[in-house]
Amino acid sequence: MSEFIKTLCPYCGVGCGLEVSPPAQHGKATNRDSQGNPTWRVRGDKAHPSSQGMVCVKGATIAESLDKNRLHYPMVRDSLDQEFRRVSWDEAFNIITQRIQTVRFTQGPEALCMYGSGQFQTEDYYIAQKLMKGCLGSNNFDANSRLCMSSAVAGYIQSFGSDGPPCCYEDLELTDCAFLIGTNTAECHPIVFNRLEKYHKKNRKVKMIVVDPRRTPTAEAADLHLAIRPGTDIDLLNGIAHLLMRWNYIDTMFMDDCTSNFPAYIQVICHYPPEVVARQCGISIEDLETAARYWGQSQRVLSLWSMGVNQSSEGTAKVRTIINLHLMTGQIGKPGAGPFSLTGQPNAMGGREAGGLAHLLPGYRTVKNPQHRAEIEEFWGLKPGQISPNPGLTAWDMITGLENGAVELLWIAATNPAVSMPDLERTKKALLRSPFTIYQDAYYPTETSAYAHVLLPAAQWGEKTGVMTNSERVVTLCQAFRQPPPEAKADWEIFTEVGRRLGFEREFAFANSAEVYAEFAKLTKTRPCDMTGISHEQLQAEGPTQWPHPEESRGSRGAGREVGAEASSDPNFGEAGGEASANCSGKRLYTNLRFYTPDGRARFGAYYSKGLAEPPDPDYPFVLTNGRLYGHWHTQTRTGQIEKICKMHPEPFIEIHPRDAAQLGIVDNMYVEVRSRRGKAKFPAKVTKAIAPGTVFVPMHWGSLWADNAEANALTHPESCPDSLQPELKACAVQLIPISVEITIKNHQLQSSQW
Repeated sequence: MSEFIKTLCPYCGVGCGLEVSPPAQHGKATNRDSQGNPTWRVRGDKAHPSSQGMVCVKGATIAESLDKNRLHYPMVRDSLDQEFRRVSWDEAFNIITQRIQTVRFTQGPEALCMYGSGQFQTEDYYIAQKLMKGCLGSNNFDANSRLCMSSAVAGYIQSFGSDGPPCCYEDLELTDCAFLIGTNTAECHPIVFNRLEKYHKKNRKVKMIVVDPRRTPTAEAADLHLAIRPGTDIDLLNGIAHLLMRWNYIDTMFMDDCTSNFPAYIQVICHYPPEVVARQCGISIEDLETAARYWGQSQRVLSLWSMGVNQSSEGTAKVRTIINLHLMTGQIGKPGAGPFSLTGQPNAMGGREAGGLAHLLPGYRTVKNPQHRAEIEEFWGLKPGQISPNPGLTAWDMITGLENGAVELLWIAATNPAVSMPDLERTKKALLRSPFTIYQDAYYPTETSAYAHVLLPAAQWGEKTGVMTNSERVVTLCQAFRQPPPEAKADWEIFTEVGRRLGFEREFAFANSAEVYAEFAKLTKTRPCDMTGISHEQLQAEGPTQWPHPEESRGSRGAGREVGAEASSDPNFGEAGGEASANCSGKRLYTNLRFYTPDGRARFGAYYSKGLAEPPDPDYPFVLTNGRLYGHWHTQTRTGQIEKICKMHPEPFIEIHPRDAAQLGIVDNMYVEVRSRRGKAKFPAKVTKAIAPGTVFVPMHWGSLWADNAEANALTHPESCPDSLQPELKACAVQLIPISVEITIKNHQLQSSQW
């Protein structure tokens, strides 16, 4: 028997397989962290199809965070100005269920909200949907995927009739042209980038285009870097389309047979000639033409995008405009080609499958679709009409609901909105107004715990067994390999116990997570994400498995073997419904070029560029963008505990172009105050040509527990995409004020004298 236990990295959506073993093993020295504490050994799983044994620094050091700053037992307080007091689980459950019942029967289920996380396993997501949307009748479940992937979801649904990335990681090593836009893949999805970069270096004819205002490590590896102005993505994409049309790099037969709405798209792109687009984007006509030529002359084009596209007031339009380029050139449904969104969270895909956004239901269903609601109600044994036909509150709606009194109970689990939400000062003020907040997490303190009335200790990675789905639709079993702290519970177990105590014993009669997953998988039967052939037992026996994997294919393949599987012709796939017979293989969707739309055709989306929701002006002349760094993860709840990573990224900073720095008298390491219309922050300057003039960059990882006044989201605004309702976290207008060394010293001396 192997001494290593197989699991999955709990950070980004790449979904890297890991193998872990105990700190002490026979014949080997005890594995210890830098402080001498015993820690589990972690290495890449060479058998995992997605990562092939590779692992980044976050995955390699993950075990070092397991026992640091843990929340060990339930705690409660009556008001936020009181100290927490320790209580038993029984008392905590009684307090929660009594409060839920009070709100439910006085204000109604619409006043109940839950905000979850892509850190959930699929079982956690599913039980939360059953509790909130089914038993309690409230669609007010949203997740931090709203801040991350909801534009990709909306774009896929509107263009193809269903969610689901159609590509796979093997395409990284089969493409002729990789088009990366709004993604610093090298730092944010490093193992995906490693695969692409190795292939690119070995095949000089393969082209890599990177679109980003920053010259990131990703852009450094590109054949062509387009440093466009923030907010001009649609200008660029429509400009490329204009040239593809002008030069006849189009697949007329594919468009005639497999798409709709192309005439409306043509009417739009005719307004984007090269000279106009180059001027709008701040690039040369030559570079624009090179990008179009690379795309048009390639037989297999793979586009990759992430937050730089999704986190926008035009997020869905950007996604669809990327997809348009694939549709006009027939670049989908074949190896090495297609539009591929890189998921931010480890199980954001699993959350989408389980219905983990305010407008979704399990199995890629939507709450607006009456047949979808009826199917779920019948399966769960609920009375007809129990599930509301109205989409629930999104993450930001919950904040405004706290402001206007519509939200009476907010349950937050496995996420840290007091750092990650936009317009952070407004968010914090709203959280202070919450009548009752439950906060469920593995760690304490976090920035959000300061706003909680009840704290619930959750089991985390390595302490519970469940599944996660990565960006390429590969489902992996994450096995528990250690005991959680004595009073910590898996998220699904907490939701289940609350459901039972609310009187839903039959609905939550689960003995373990395998039973939870088995019930969920049944709800995917004949759906685009059919996983009826996947179970905990099957994953243990066959390893990570890519969906669709219907029950009849069980035992016939694991992940990555090419098998055709005809999908159901259920007329209610996707948002609009309609017949579809979307053939797919174990690797790729839409291999028979039929889509989940009413007529089976993919739909062009015709969009003019609107630009940033908050463009720069004379008072706020710079565009602030933000993002991740290689070593840190989101709000540092884990990575902030790991010495190696903290040495890599010791403090936040602001990148500013030398031209802008010279005009303002800013030099390296000088502190700069950054002000927006909503808040302010301060950062040491990093003067670099890697950022475009007029644009500045700050990392988003530092909350109030990790640095003083360095919160990126104190500056951002909540304006969102009208379709995906995803906030434009990637861009806002700011002004920069250099803080001189003399002023800093005087302030420090003044504060010292007051001590």
